[in-house]
Parts: sequence; C-alpha cells; structure tokens
Amino acid sequence: MAADAWLPDIAGAAGPKYKAVTAAISAAVARGDLRHGDRLPPQRDLAVKLGIDLTTVTKAYDLARQRGLIVARGRAGSFISEDVRTGEVATAAQSDIAMNSPPIPIESRLTDAMASALGTLARADGLARLHYQRPGGAAADRESGAELLARMGLSSSVEQIVVTAGGQNGLHAVASTMLKPGDRVACGRFVYPGFAAIARRMGVTLVPLAEMAADALEAAHAVAPLRALYVVPTNDNPTTATLTVKERRDIAAWAQDARVQVIEDDAYGLLPDAPIPAIASFAPEVSWHVASMAKIISPALRVGFVRAPGVAEAMQIASCQHESAVMAPPLNVAMISLWLADGTFDTLVDAVRKEAIWRQRLAHSVLGDGRHNAHPQGYHLWLPLADDSPPDVLAAALALDGLSAVPSNRFAVAPGAPKAVRISLGGTIDRRGLSRALHRLAAQLWIPGGAASHIV
Repeated sequence: MAADAWLPDIAGAAGPKYKAVTAAISAAVARGDLRHGDRLPPQRDLAVKLGIDLTTVTKAYDLARQRGLIVARGRAGSFISEDVRTGEVATAAQSDIAMNSPPIPIESRLTDAMASALGTLARADGLARLHYQRPGGAAADRESGAELLARMGLSSSVEQIVVTAGGQNGLHAVASTMLKPGDRVACGRFVYPGFAAIARRMGVTLVPLAEMAADALEAAHAVAPLRALYVVPTNDNPTTATLTVKERRDIAAWAQDARVQVIEDDAYGLLPDAPIPAIASFAPEVSWHVASMAKIISPALRVGFVRAPGVAEAMQIASCQHESAVMAPPLNVAMISLWLADGTFDTLVDAVRKEAIWRQRLAHSVLGDGRHNAHPQGYHLWLPLADDSPPDVLAAALALDGLSAVPSNRFAVAPGAPKAVRISLGGTIDRRGLSRALHRLAAQLWIPGGAASHIV
C-alpha cells in the first residue's frame, strides 16, 4: 500500500487523539484494510492531513510499536509488522467474537471441585461414565438435565433431553433438525454470532425484529411466513435485554397459534438468583430450549442440555449431535451430574454470580447512569454510540487498555443497526485490571473541557 493511501478516521473517536490513531491502525489491521508490510503515511504528512500536532502522531506510532502493530525502518518509514503476533494484538478483544466468558471469582473453587469430582468418579464404577455414551447422553445425565431445566419452570421427560457438547453444538443440532435452506427465522436486530454462522451455513434467512415482541413477530410473519424465532431471553448477547414474564407468555402464545417454532438459547438463564420461567415453559410443544454450562460456570465445561418438543425430535437431535461431535465430553458431563447431586453446582454458579454482581457495581460506579445497558447479575455491557462514532475504532482503543470489546457490526443482522460496542467484564482480567480499564473508558466518555463525547 502506498504511503498516502490510508488515512484513519478519528473524527468520532473519544479520548486522547494519539490513542485514537493507534486504535484506528489496530482496527484497520483487524478488518484487513492494512496488512503486514503495508507502509503507513509519514508522521508529518499524517499530522497535516488530520489537522493535529506532529507530537500526537509520534506518540500514536510509538504506542503502535509498543503494541507490536508496526515496525520503524528509519527513513523508509513505518510499516505494519510482519510478525504473526500483529493479528493477535490487533484483534485481542475479538479473537473469538462469539465468546463472552464468565469472570473468574475472587475465590474460585472450580479447580478444587474438578479435582474432587475426578477422585469420586475414579472410585467404584465411576470410570464407566467416562466411556462412549449412547447418542443423546446417558440416562443419568439426561435426568440431571431434566432436573436442572425444571428450575426454569420447564417440565420434561428424560427422553426429551439431549446432552450436547456445549450450547453451540446444541444449537447446530437443533437447526439441522428443524430448519432447511430458505427458511425465515426471526431474531433481534443484533444476534449471537454463533447462531448467525449456523444460519449462513444452512442458507437460512434471518429476519431482524424492531423489538422482541409478539406484535413484531406477527408483522414479520405477515410479510412472509416465519419458520422459527431465535431468542436469548435472559441477558441477551449482546444487548443485555431480558424479557419479562408477560413478554415471554405473549411470545409463546403467538408462536403456538402461528405454529412457529421457538429456538430459546438460554445460555445465561440460570445465572440470576431468581431465574425467570423459560418461554418453552409456556409453549413446550413448539419450543427447543438450550441451556449450557460454559456461560454460568466456565468455558472449560463443554456441556449443554437441549429440551426438544417431543421424544421423536429429541432422537433426531441426538442423531445429529452424534454425527457432528459423537458425544459431549464424558468427564465434563459426569462432573455436572455429580455437582448437581451434591450441591457443588449451586456453589460454583453462586461464585460466578457474586463476582458478576461486584463487577457490574464497579462498572456502574465508574461509568455512572444512562451510558450503558447491563444485567445486574451478568458480566457484559452494551454501550450505545452516536451515529458518527466508529465502533471498531473504539473497540480497538479499549483493547489497548486491556478491556475486551466487540463492535456492534459483528452482531448486526442487517445494515443500519444502531452503533454500539459490547464490553465484557469477564474473562481472565482481574479486578484491579478491570478497574483501571473502566476508569480509562470513563475518561473517554467526555472530551477535555467538559463537552460530551461521541459516546452516548
């Protein structure tokens, strides 16, 4: 790329301009606009074109070098680094945009619980649980799943439950069972990227709703028949929205009348201390409920429980799941069943919940009211932006400060969706690091002089 071919757009960026320039470089690399070996504009030329001080550009390039994004080659100029780590640095907050990991509790007992469970399973005939299981999972584990989903007000026979290798595996099995190319599936304006990927692969059309409500579904269905609704009912990823009991009842009633299937991805539903009844509990004959352990305990636990509308559908899911993953990791599944029986499960979930609550309170105290949306017992934020603010640049800037953020366009179903970023409070970042990063974010919410920034 020629030296003057790339120009960062920092007009809508908040915070120090040098960080905005660095973040623009990082975002351009993440998008593929800049690749290793590309030459950046000379610092003096860039300062003139952007109308900023030369020292500001110098600081930006210095920071980019420290982050491994660029290398300086004397009079030849500055170039995007050829080191393979460049991509990792540029997309640190987006290395897998579908993942929003739970925080590690300040007093995590997960490793101790896993060690204890392994010891228990190794005694007597426990090792039998670690061999190949029948499609859909062992009867004891499916029974554990049925008991767990009963907490969501969802009664199930054991034969309706399928044990999967995590929620994504469960969604894939459900979609493969009941969707076909050309089907129309309603969803929110922003959707979990894992399901969007499934829809693309299957040739399914996603139909974004202006709001997640029965009236909006009816309007979309009137345009052309819907086959299904995909919904994250509690602490939606990414918007953090949670449907009320009435909204769930209304959606369920409409789906039953219209014979539209409901794919309920309830990844976060068991994290709140008072779970809300599942949509499937109001419309069990047309609902496919997916619960998973990765979001409420740890990504290390690749276990999901899918509740199908009937036994025949469960058998189809089990067959599909077996073809794609053979089975859920038997050690993980055996641990979950053991923990549900002895109370460890609730202890582990409670620890994650308490840590999430602490982090949400920290975020509220630092960022204040009205700037972001959040679930009080969740661990991500949804930060709306003004129309002229570039989400990818802000996300890259936050990544430079160690805060995981993903721009809204990674979730948007159609062009023209409002701009925002999803900020994760979980993952491996500790409390001190999170506090520092949030305070730096707060400093970017207002530009010098007290005027409001482009973050709204």
